[in-house]
Amino acid sequence: MRFARALLPLALLVACSSEPRPRPPGVLFVSVEQQSAWVRNFNPLFAGAGARWPTRAGVYECMEIFSSAQGKWVPWLATGHAWSEDQLTLRFNVRDGVLWSDGKPFSADDVVFTFGLLKQHPALDAGGVWRFLTDVKAEGKGTVAFAFSRVYLPGFSDLAHQIIVPQHVWKDVADPVTFTNPEPVATGPFTQVTLFRNQVYELGRNPHYWQPGKPAVSALRFLAFPTNDQANMALVEGEVDWAGNFVPAVDRTFVSRDPAHHARWFPLYGSTVFLYPNTTRPPLDDVRVRKALSMALDRDRLVEVAMYGYTRPADATALNDAYTGWRDAEVAKDAWTHYDLAAANKLLDEAGLTRGADGMRRLKDGQPFALDLEVVSGWSDWVRAGQVVSRDLRKLGIGVTLKTYEFGTWFTRLQKGEFQLAISWSLDGPTPYNFYKWLLSPRTVRPVGEVAAANWHRMGDAQADELLVRFERAGTPEEQHALMSQVQQRFSATAPAIPLFPNPSWGESNSSRFTGFPTEQNPYARLAPHAEPDSLLVLTQLSPRER
Repeated sequence: MRFARALLPLALLVACSSEPRPRPPGVLFVSVEQQSAWVRNFNPLFAGAGARWPTRAGVYECMEIFSSAQGKWVPWLATGHAWSEDQLTLRFNVRDGVLWSDGKPFSADDVVFTFGLLKQHPALDAGGVWRFLTDVKAEGKGTVAFAFSRVYLPGFSDLAHQIIVPQHVWKDVADPVTFTNPEPVATGPFTQVTLFRNQVYELGRNPHYWQPGKPAVSALRFLAFPTNDQANMALVEGEVDWAGNFVPAVDRTFVSRDPAHHARWFPLYGSTVFLYPNTTRPPLDDVRVRKALSMALDRDRLVEVAMYGYTRPADATALNDAYTGWRDAEVAKDAWTHYDLAAANKLLDEAGLTRGADGMRRLKDGQPFALDLEVVSGWSDWVRAGQVVSRDLRKLGIGVTLKTYEFGTWFTRLQKGEFQLAISWSLDGPTPYNFYKWLLSPRTVRPVGEVAAANWHRMGDAQADELLVRFERAGTPEEQHALMSQVQQRFSATAPAIPLFPNPSWGESNSSRFTGFPTEQNPYARLAPHAEPDSLLVLTQLSPRER
């Protein structure tokens, strides 16, 4: 087995983790996060807090869930919604009979309180909902009315997907931004922290869950695996039931070991993976330089070497396959995402980055053109991608140093703009609006040093933003598609970030102990546990296999 030498047997891993009990029945082992040790954090509101999975889609819940696999909204804490005729008020009908895990009733007041927290603490408002809201109020116990400052139809998804917290608990929290919420009170299917140690934690069922008979799974358990390889060993050996791992040669190493029970589904619905240039740092602020970096990349080789052929090279729209119907075919052909080393060198020459006698490029002040490329240590696919990218960029005469960081450090540097080049994901949603908004809108740009929810490259384009604003009030599919084609043209013209490939929506399942996993034939959700809030659909569908 190709990773066997590098890995500890799972029994030894368990021993090292001080795991006190053998595997009990009905406990679902999940591999989602690669961490060397767990930090007890279940804060669902602050994106930078590093909360444990599934805090945002299993412990806590939202009002409605968009299933990208089905292409539709699924009612959850709300049973439905309606817009006013002028599209300036959106009302959600709050589900009756829902209890918090401490037995107290959930109501519209909790929804109002949650949005009040976002207004009071802007660091919690990653989606910027208070940029388009003027008021949120309860109309009785069963309805919440959101008043908009302008027609902003994409705001629906921001509101529907917002995690709701209990007023009776969080009203006494002094600082909800730094609060680690070690004993969560929530409405989700798994709320009870029954075990938490550095190397293992377990979540038990919510004793008051609102869906009768659910969850059928008795508990979720997580072991700390520092790297993909260690997580994959546990999966391949049959110890993990559900995973969202990159697995090299997955059909041979995992599926073929037990074809009746081992399955994988990797649709290209995951967010597009980008090479992000920090555009606040010259010469990365020059579109010619960014396009030159892009044209130096042999993406065919990149996806074969780094991604084992599981995906395809990105085109000039950067859209993944969930947005196939939105892709502008002409924009997709634009040359700057095609491998052309000669054209890349020409662009750098035009930008004044000349080669010295040693073959290395110089900045206009005579200093070497050298860049650090940052990736997450242990994410073997991205580390390999970083190695391929580094080698390709060196052919341009650019000095590139690949640096790996533990996830928390890497993500903090990314969010604060404290990097030069970084490989990372992108944001998505029911339409490409959020994807391009967080790539192109000046409204999403934050100063270096301030945490940014996305737009880590820190660039905005006024023309694209004008189109996005028009999209916000576009009422027909025809108008929406026409505007989005123009947004794609602006993305291709400005190249704010360099698309590498659509990330597969990694999902592996072992149905020898549990049934009900989504599949390509039954795509009620993505199999990937990372796909929040899709994972709520899965966690409430799984059942222990009868023996």
